[in-house]
Amino acid sequence: MKVVVIGGSGLIGRQVTAELKRKGHETIAASPRTGVNALTGEGLAETLFGAEVVIDVSNAPSFEDAAVLDFFERSGRNLLAAERRAGVKHHVALSIVGTDRLSGNGYFRAKVAQEQLIVASGLSYTTVRATQFFEFVATIAEASVVGDRLVVPDADFQPIATADVAAVLADVAVQAPRNGTIELAGPERLPFRDFVARRIAASGDGRAVSADRTARYFGAVVERRSLVPEDGAAARLGPTRFEAWLAAA
Repeated sequence: MKVVVIGGSGLIGRQVTAELKRKGHETIAASPRTGVNALTGEGLAETLFGAEVVIDVSNAPSFEDAAVLDFFERSGRNLLAAERRAGVKHHVALSIVGTDRLSGNGYFRAKVAQEQLIVASGLSYTTVRATQFFEFVATIAEASVVGDRLVVPDADFQPIATADVAAVLADVAVQAPRNGTIELAGPERLPFRDFVARRIAASGDGRAVSADRTARYFGAVVERRSLVPEDGAAARLGPTRFEAWLAAA
């Protein structure tokens, strides 16, 4: 099976490409580095020729509200149109758990717009919404600094290892399209504070971490369950536990 990974040079894209190749599929890692640019349409027709599946894990170069919306809308339209012309049978997209519940953040609004384009495209598709990655917990911590401490939302958190996300994307890609959404999370659901505190402690950072109901998540108001799967029983769970990931990082 020929699979094209849009955003194939990125953190998730590299791992998805490697996993599919390991399983014996012809896989192309497509990105501006390889001459394929969904934002401009460059290289899409040639790369998608003969492809049965496209996995879109691309990301915007800027998180400014207008720029990120433009990226996902313009690249989405170009990619979906090129897939229709090429006869692609399955479009797989990576999105974010809770993106439709966090309208106070421009990035999440842009991901909702991307999802809507996919649904309206007429293509068979599967959207995989994942929780935040273990690899980004340190970045989240630094965005939560207030004076000499860290203040995070008083909310549940259930992050996941990128390797587990890549494995699920590779698995979903070679199955029949769901024409719907799969939610994906890590194996542990704990208070947001717990993950941030463990992450900074592992790096030797002794700053205090506290939870506050008024704290925002990259500008968005967060309720207790905004960042975790709506139906925990139905979500797919990655096997990697945070402590194991920290030990190996």
